[in-house]
Amino acid sequence: MLGSLNMDLVVRVHALPKPGDTVLGDRLLRVPGGKGANQAAAAARLGAQVRMVGRVGADAFGEDLLSGLAADGVDVSGVTRDNEEPSGAALIVVDASGQNQIAVAPGANGRVGEAEVERLRDGLGPGDIVVLQLEVPLAAVFETAAAARQVGARVMLNAAPSTPLAGGPVPEVDLLVVNEGEAVELAGLPVSGLAAAERAAARIGGWADSVAVTLGAAGAVLWNQGVATRIDPRHVEAVHATAAGDAFVGAVAFGLAAGWSMRRAVEVGVAAGAAAVTRLGAWSSLPRLADLRRLFGIEVPGSA
Repeated sequence: MLGSLNMDLVVRVHALPKPGDTVLGDRLLRVPGGKGANQAAAAARLGAQVRMVGRVGADAFGEDLLSGLAADGVDVSGVTRDNEEPSGAALIVVDASGQNQIAVAPGANGRVGEAEVERLRDGLGPGDIVVLQLEVPLAAVFETAAAARQVGARVMLNAAPSTPLAGGPVPEVDLLVVNEGEAVELAGLPVSGLAAAERAAARIGGWADSVAVTLGAAGAVLWNQGVATRIDPRHVEAVHATAAGDAFVGAVAFGLAAGWSMRRAVEVGVAAGAAAVTRLGAWSSLPRLADLRRLFGIEVPGSA
């Protein structure tokens, strides 16, 4: 896993503020996050062996991020402590329906580069799954994807945020994961919706062996071997949607590393994303196998 580590500062409000508005919320929550860290923790909680590579600042946020990952069983020896930039931080406002607004200060994440790519390359081999996102410099993403494929490792790219790739080249990956809006942006479509997501998946399918488009409460679309398949949603009462996509990515990575089919991995990813929205916070909402069993009756071969 090469990606971002942020401290999430979360406030829950009745309704999201409009431009120029001030709204009152409840107490401020400080929750470890960042797409890279979230996805690493998500995969580890399901039982995957995960090594995290990235950067944090030499500050209290950095300490908390590393200790949080380590507590979930993630190997953090590949995370650099940056003495010049602070740890990344995200300001998150969540309304009563679980929708959110997020502003991110990248901090040390913006300095991820060749040193981190080389650190991830060490020990990487066939059968490994490398998971990437776009909250670190694009050059590091391209270099990591190329290095992984050279040694026979499979590459998952969560193209979030998708703007850095819009209208430009895309790294060669085995699985591209995007949400509905990201799929439409990358495909250059003027509309959204389920049908548009299927068209977008097919259009950007030339960039990857497979494409998974997450649709929130509507499930997902998997484009694989030239065929688009709808993956049914899991219905839950939403509390906080921030980490749903990261829970999905972590679960899919876990499933592929365990040798599951792409469809089975995406089905469990949808369940993991649904489980995540039932709790407040990003990291705290990432499910374990026991949560998937309790909520949906999902049994994972080889799990306790």
